[in-house]
Amino acid sequence: MKMTTLHLNSSSKLWAIIPAAGSGQRFSSKHLKQYQEIAGQSVLQHSVARLNQLPLAGYVIACAQQDDYLQTLQFAQPTRMHRCVGGQERVQSVYNALMYLADYAADDDWVLVHDAARPCVHLDNLLELLATAQQTQHSAILATPVRDTLKKAQHQADQIEHTVSREQLWQAQTPQIAQYAVLCRALQRAMADDCLLTDEASALEYCQQPVHLVQGRADNIKITYPEDLLLAEMILIQQQSV
Repeated sequence: MKMTTLHLNSSSKLWAIIPAAGSGQRFSSKHLKQYQEIAGQSVLQHSVARLNQLPLAGYVIACAQQDDYLQTLQFAQPTRMHRCVGGQERVQSVYNALMYLADYAADDDWVLVHDAARPCVHLDNLLELLATAQQTQHSAILATPVRDTLKKAQHQADQIEHTVSREQLWQAQTPQIAQYAVLCRALQRAMADDCLLTDEASALEYCQQPVHLVQGRADNIKITYPEDLLLAEMILIQQQSV
C-alpha cells in the first residue's frame, strides 16, 4: 500500500494505541497471536504498518510486563514508537497507554485504538474514519452491518429461543477514534462504575458521548483462531496486488 500525504485539518495531533498485552487464549494457550508470522512479519508489525500510513505523532504499544519479544521486532516509523505496560484486560491496557500519553497529548488530540491482531485494515477506511471524526468532532468506529441470521439461545441451553432481527445491528471493528480527554474521562467513569467494556465505544456510549459508525470492510478481520492466519495472509496478498 502507498503512503499517504494526508495532514490533519487542525492543530490537533493524531496518536495510536495498540493494546497487545492479552494472552489470546482462544488462539493458543502457549503462542501469542500478535507474534505469529505472516509473509515474513509478525501480525503486530503488519497492524502497526497499516496505522503508520496516517500522519501519526506517535503510537503506543501496551504489552505485558514480561514481554521481551517486542523489543526484537523492527517496526515501521520506529521514531514514533512508544511502549508501556498493559493490563490483564484490554480496557486496562488502553487506559495505561492513555496515562502514558499524558505527557505528550493535548486534550483535543485524536487517539486511534486498534487491535494488535487486526493486520488487514484498509487505508481507505482509515482515511474515512479520521475524516468523519474531524468533520463531526465526535468519536467514531469502523463497523460492518450484520449479514448473518442471528439466533438467541435459551438460557444455559443449546436450543434456539428466537431469531434476532439484524436490522440496525452492526459488528464493531477497530480502529476506534476519540479525542484524548473525552476517551480518558469515559474510561475512568465506566471503570469506576464497573461497567462491562468490550471496546472503547462501550465506555463512550455509557457516558452518552456520540459515536459515529463508519462502514468498514469485511476483510478487516481480527485474528482469533489459528485458521485465521491463513485467511489474513490471503487478504494481505490480494490487497497488495490491487
